[in-house]
Amino acid sequence: MAKTGKAVKAAQVTNIIAGAKKHFPNGSQELTVGGATLTVDQATAKMQVFVDNRDAVETAQANATAKVAAERAQAASLLAFIAAFVTYVRLTFDNAPDVLADFDIPPPKVRTPMTAAAKAIAAAKREATRAARGTTSKKARKNVKGNITAALVVTPVASSAPTAPVAAPTPAATGNVPSGGTPTPTAHS
Repeated sequence: MAKTGKAVKAAQVTNIIAGAKKHFPNGSQELTVGGATLTVDQATAKMQVFVDNRDAVETAQANATAKVAAERAQAASLLAFIAAFVTYVRLTFDNAPDVLADFDIPPPKVRTPMTAAAKAIAAAKREATRAARGTTSKKARKNVKGNITAALVVTPVASSAPTAPVAAPTPAATGNVPSGGTPTPTAHS
């Protein structure tokens, strides 16, 4: 684990304590630190509290990290088991609201039937959606075949800057071309 600022400070305080014990061998020697008079042993004990607290925090964080990892590893299978148990309870007690309340399981929602107007609106919306998307039934799709003919049309890109016409090369510039098709170099005098 990377050492944080407090962990680095705790390591430094540990070294300060070791230095104090080395250079102040008489633990009952009195020191005035921060306006308070303490013995060397009292000062080192006070600093040791900081080190002990930091060690306790790091240990607790490591334990918490391990516990979180264990929880994540087991959560999926446990949640699946809990869902199966809730289903079992619902089936066993026939969704009785008073019994389900004892398990803190909400009763299933009762579906309210649609009015005739709502049904007509829903049907109109479905038809409009099918027409807009071009969706058809399975039987209608069966008759649609993918036989198409296509032609490739290439449109030249028009340039915004006018270009000068390129002259065709002359035989004198490219060399003499005999009937065999390979050019022969011309002699310049």
